[in-house]
Amino acid sequence: MRRVDELLDQYSMDHQNPTNQTIHVFCVPAIVWSVAAMLWCIPVPSKYLEPGFWGALTMFAAWAYYWRMSKSLSIGLLLSFTAAGFLNRWILYTYGIYILFGLAVGVFVVAWIVQFIGHKIEGKRPSFLTDLVYLLVGPMWTLRKLYYRLGLKT
Repeated sequence: MRRVDELLDQYSMDHQNPTNQTIHVFCVPAIVWSVAAMLWCIPVPSKYLEPGFWGALTMFAAWAYYWRMSKSLSIGLLLSFTAAGFLNRWILYTYGIYILFGLAVGVFVVAWIVQFIGHKIEGKRPSFLTDLVYLLVGPMWTLRKLYYRLGLKT
């Protein structure tokens, strides 16, 4: 069995309750976006780098991990990261850095609260409290659910 399959299967074992699964399907992407958006707000030397450099660099590093784990899931995650980057750039240039950062923090806090409620309903603690790698597995698990629904292989 591939390592990615082991991680995703273990993650699934911790997310059996349908309500908790639904919460995760919405909250995991929201958290991924919010982290990318917060990183987007880290200042860069504007002479040499564009705003969003740290967010893009972090998303690329995460994508490289996903590429090693699963080529098919990494394609979907690359599309998701690209969409997040365009959204962050649009919010930044349309509304400013303070709005982007405020939205990101708000979404991050609310999504985590809702996820912890989901785990309370589940009766199990979050997987990442066992191993931090599960913070990276959550987005793959969520995307795998979408792939299955669309009839795509992982």
